Amino acid sequence: MSENLDLVRSIYADHERGDFRSVEWADPDVEWVLVDGPSPGRWTGLAGMAEGWRDFLSAWGDYRAVAEEYRELDGERVLVLIRHSGRGKTSGVDLGQLHARIAAIFHFRDGRVVRVVNYMDADRALADLGLED
Repeated sequence: MSENLDLVRSIYADHERGDFRSVEWADPDVEWVLVDGPSPGRWTGLAGMAEGWRDFLSAWGDYRAVAEEYRELDGERVLVLIRHSGRGKTSGVDLGQLHARIAAIFHFRDGRVVRVVNYMDADRALADLGLED
């Protein structure tokens, strides 16, 4: 198993406990992208990534993300297929019923995460990557 894959697994070990605070794994100029969903956008740097996460998480009560599958795409990218849950704070919508599986693609350079691309629809991520589920 590669160091990149090990690092992504450790990130999701924190996320599965509801802890999204750790950023030691990220390059200071990390790019955080939300491709789709209610508030797509692109944020840069550690403060930008924190802002993007805060914006996303603030809409949901009891948000949880559990990694179901890790795929090392190449020496610079790791795909994570995730089952998530939570309830819309305003709407009461159950995330698990909207998009049962989401995906994140971690891009690495010199052992650091330089870009994270998040998809609220895992099928779209797989299609964008030219992969079949």
